Amino acid sequence: MGSVADAPSSVPRLDEAPRLDEALAVGSWSVAEQAAELERLQAHRSAIAAFECRLIAGLAGARADFFDTSIERGGERPASWSEGGLAGVGEFFVDELAQVLRCSVTEASVRAELALVLTRHLQATWAALADGRIDWPRARAMAAEVSEPVRRGDRTAVVAAVEALVLPRAMDLGVRALRTAVHRELVRLDEGAADRRRKEARDCADVTVRPLPDGMSELITLLPHETAVAIRETADVSARMAKEAGDARPIGVIRAEVLADLVLRPWDDSRPPVTAHLTVLSPLSALEGRRGGGPAEVDGQPITSAHLRELLGRLDALCPGGLQVPRGGSVDAALTDPVSGRLRAVVPIEELRRLAGRGCPDHPSGACGCPVLDRPVVADGYRPRRAQYRFVTTRDRTCRMPGCCIRAGHADLDHVLPHPEGATDCTNLCCLCRRHHRLKTHGRGWQFAMDADGVLTVTTPTGTTRVTRPPGLREPSADAPPF
Repeated sequence: MGSVADAPSSVPRLDEAPRLDEALAVGSWSVAEQAAELERLQAHRSAIAAFECRLIAGLAGARADFFDTSIERGGERPASWSEGGLAGVGEFFVDELAQVLRCSVTEASVRAELALVLTRHLQATWAALADGRIDWPRARAMAAEVSEPVRRGDRTAVVAAVEALVLPRAMDLGVRALRTAVHRELVRLDEGAADRRRKEARDCADVTVRPLPDGMSELITLLPHETAVAIRETADVSARMAKEAGDARPIGVIRAEVLADLVLRPWDDSRPPVTAHLTVLSPLSALEGRRGGGPAEVDGQPITSAHLRELLGRLDALCPGGLQVPRGGSVDAALTDPVSGRLRAVVPIEELRRLAGRGCPDHPSGACGCPVLDRPVVADGYRPRRAQYRFVTTRDRTCRMPGCCIRAGHADLDHVLPHPEGATDCTNLCCLCRRHHRLKTHGRGWQFAMDADGVLTVTTPTGTTRVTRPPGLREPSADAPPF
């Protein structure tokens, strides 16, 4: 393999000045030096992105009322330009910006809004971007997640509080996980506003088609999250059944065909019945409609208490007799430490009722304080027990490799310290998707370590270290209200 400096180029040289890689003699660097320089380069890119945001915001300020039809000609100004992130910006500013950036008006509008949200409402995030302490994809994700509340004029103090809570751990989260964390705090700190936005967004539900090359198209369906997840799960379960029956086509092709068949042939009763699995995680406070705890979640996405009650009503899971198991489904209770958020136990709801009714077998009075429920015991062999699988998938929720967001239901339970040196115990098991399971097992130089709380540390062959925490586990210094 040739070095970077030896790579051929068909681009004609404009002068005899050496290229940057030639001037720095990159070809003579060690692998560790190249990796370290890549990390420094990301900091430079962050600084440039922050600089661009400042330039866009400065140009927007200079065009505050430039060619404003509401001033010059008495025209009606679009509401979206008179409130939120683009307040005080001339109506035609994005048209000028599009010409400067040589991009579409749509792209210019997005970049302008992100720049203004960062410089006006997420100033600590902008400063972190300028200093290279956060990268552009994560800064952009935070700005995009709060742009809707900002545009609607929700409380500025809430956005500032969300930033203070999420920014310190932003670089430890993948981009999707970071957006979820911002969303979770927006729901927790201002549930009323979040519920208003949800109801307004629900009225925008629609089905559209976007043509693609090679005779293909994207069918885009905007639906409430729980409905979209249930539809996808139904198609996925049917597709995997077909795969197990011998269908050799890629799983995605089968899944798309199943969905089309369900829509276009609803009368066909020859298909085997399937049940979609919907994962709902909720603190007791949300079930009871009380404020102060964290929001509930549906497949990893935070929802408000009102949304939760609507969903449980639709699932026929909240009944006069208490929380019931839906037909064809299951209900597990996940019990967490109220201070740290550490997962303590996961059991079927029927088992929880039985244990609560039985109490401590050694002290019938019930005043002893003996634990009757905790994390699953260590398994004797290699294969995890069902209770361990239930506990670890509930704790991890996705593949634990930093940056990966494949759901735990489609991941393997892997021994962090290989068996038999490492026990088949929840403190030595984590969810890894098939690719990252293979990487951990066969990749040279990779190191994985996990503590008793499930905090996973991954070190690359070049020495870069990344840490992921179970989604519900709080930082040791966090003083947010318990879930």
